[in-house]
This record gives sequence, structure tokens and C-alpha cells, in this order.
Amino acid sequence: MDLDPSIRRRGRGFDMNGASEAEGVKSQGFEQLDVDMDQADDDAPVAGHGHPAQSMEGWVVVVSNIHEEALEDDVLDVFSEYGKVRDLHLNLDRRTGYVKGYALLQYKTKAEAQRAIDACQQGLTLLEQALDADFAFVQPPAKTDARVPRRTTRDRSLSPMRQ
Repeated sequence: MDLDPSIRRRGRGFDMNGASEAEGVKSQGFEQLDVDMDQADDDAPVAGHGHPAQSMEGWVVVVSNIHEEALEDDVLDVFSEYGKVRDLHLNLDRRTGYVKGYALLQYKTKAEAQRAIDACQQGLTLLEQALDADFAFVQPPAKTDARVPRRTTRDRSLSPMRQ
């Protein structure tokens, strides 16, 4: 990000009063989850990664990259091959009436949900579009280290009453 001295920026994270580079937007110090979710065993999470969690009703799978003209019956036909779909929610855009591009599927068992996810990872298509899927609910990994404090220095001085 090139800084032009003639442009005056206002707001949080733009180094207004000489704050350190370790703070603010420029530091890119945001909390992130690991992207690599390869698991050696379905029931045992890899160190540092979360694992699927069951909802109150069953195992919920989020399917994305669904064609905007797909119907509930189309999605149901494709995913009923991997187990009985207990519930299907296909979100529609109110203005256009088309599908927003994702669906929530609910299976009774984890094995059925995992088969549907594996099929999407192996190239399952709907209306000539490759589908992506993953579990909707994931338990976070166990915390191993202490969190880093958000702000190490104060940006403003103490009030006169506290000096």
C-alpha cells in the first residue's frame, strides 16, 4: 500500500498519531483459521484443526456454487443418492427470485453427510457447475497458546482526573 503524503486518511488503523506498524489495518494481524483441513481419521481432528459438529437435528452440509436456475427438486435428486435428506433449504434472492448460490442439506448420520461432501470434492456437478460442500457446524480446535493482546500501547493520554 503506497502512502501519498498529500492524502490525509481518517479513521481507525491509518497511523494518525505515529502508532506502531504492528497495530491497525496495515499490519494484517487478523486472527485466521488454518485452511488445510485434511484429516487422517474422520473422528479424530488433526492438531490445530476443528472437526465436524452435529446440530440439534442432524448433520448439516453447506453446498455452494449452485447454479442460479436450480430448483429444490434438482438439488434433492442429486444429493439423495448419498443418503436420505431430512431437510433442504435453498435460499432465494427476493429481488430476482433466483437461487443465491448455496443450499443447506441435513442428513441423519455423519456417514451420509460425509459421502455427499466427498462426492462434491470428487467433482459432483449440477446444471454443469461443479459443487463445493463442507460441514456447516465445526467445533473449533483446542486452544494451545495464550491469545495475543489486541493493543499493546495506548493511543490516547489519560484523562486529567486519572493523572
